[in-house]
Amino acid sequence: MAKLKDQNINQDALSKASYSLFDFTRKEKPFLIVILILVSIAGIITPYTYAAMWFGFALAAYSAIANDSIQTIGTFIASNQSRKWYWLWLFMGLIFVGTVTYSWLTFNGDVSYERLQVPGLEQAPTNFVFLQIAAPIVLLVMTRLRMPVSTTFLLLNVFTYKAGTIVSVMQKSFLGYLLAFFIAIIVWFTLEKFVKTYLKGQAKPYWYVLQWITSGTLWAVWIMQDAANIAVFLPRQLNVWEFVAYTGFVFIGLGFLFYLKGDRIQGIVNEKTKVTDVRAATIVDFVYAIILFYFKIVSNVPMSTTWVFIGLLGGRELSIALAKSRKLKKRKARLVRAYRLARKDVVRAMIGLIVSLILALIINEGVRKEMIDLIF
Repeated sequence: MAKLKDQNINQDALSKASYSLFDFTRKEKPFLIVILILVSIAGIITPYTYAAMWFGFALAAYSAIANDSIQTIGTFIASNQSRKWYWLWLFMGLIFVGTVTYSWLTFNGDVSYERLQVPGLEQAPTNFVFLQIAAPIVLLVMTRLRMPVSTTFLLLNVFTYKAGTIVSVMQKSFLGYLLAFFIAIIVWFTLEKFVKTYLKGQAKPYWYVLQWITSGTLWAVWIMQDAANIAVFLPRQLNVWEFVAYTGFVFIGLGFLFYLKGDRIQGIVNEKTKVTDVRAATIVDFVYAIILFYFKIVSNVPMSTTWVFIGLLGGRELSIALAKSRKLKKRKARLVRAYRLARKDVVRAMIGLIVSLILALIINEGVRKEMIDLIF
């Protein structure tokens, strides 16, 4: 009987999984058609280096910013839902143009703030393989599934020809997660009494000014860190026309993203405690910007800003749960919720990391040899 019961449970689980897959396919039919078209184009265009370079860049530009929008402009969108999307777009779009223009002028055509000058990434691709072009398409699918994937891992690892570079990026990213997690606990636990006393009722108008300044600063710092993820497909020094194409495409893509109000992955931000409050959003962005700027000046090694962000939100949720709940039963419930949210974000980000490592091992022979030597 027990065996029969187990079989029924397994059949039920399989039926639910099959239905979920069918339901997703039915609801996402237009999106899946677009993905099939993009995969087909990627397969056809891969042998043509120059065309593949710009096609891969275009996919990477939109998919990276769409996925990473939860980190930088996610709280900005969430707390400014009553404002016209095009004002938000122009504000963030012009900051992007100014930030990459400064890098292009200062670093002799390099728009990545020298993040692509580290060993293992300093050589621009002279030809492409299909999986390198397909990596941004994988990222598009993961974004559609509301998975906060590290675009640094997924896009940079497929071009890295040294395993040591991958290890350095991972080490810096995991350190960023831990630092952000514990800083968030300290900051929000310390601020809880201040929030209860002073941040009640309707936010004063100056909070919106502060939030726009803070969000703009965070966006600029994020570009300094993650522009490399988009530019990795392109030459390391862009001429004038290449720079115009790079900047113009991302600027227009940002407009589309703001029009969609962050698209589906925005739900990861909206589910967090009070993040739609302009005051809470301002504090999140301020702390996040400081952490990213610190890691920017530490070294030029790229890092996953996604891991920093989910560490920040995870520590914040835990701190709020500890500070708000006086009764043991309530505190336990809030802690369980905080743990589940943090675990869900980490699991999703870890899936992206595993996918990126698999792609890097398949594509790059040098990485495979180094990994084999490291293991054996």
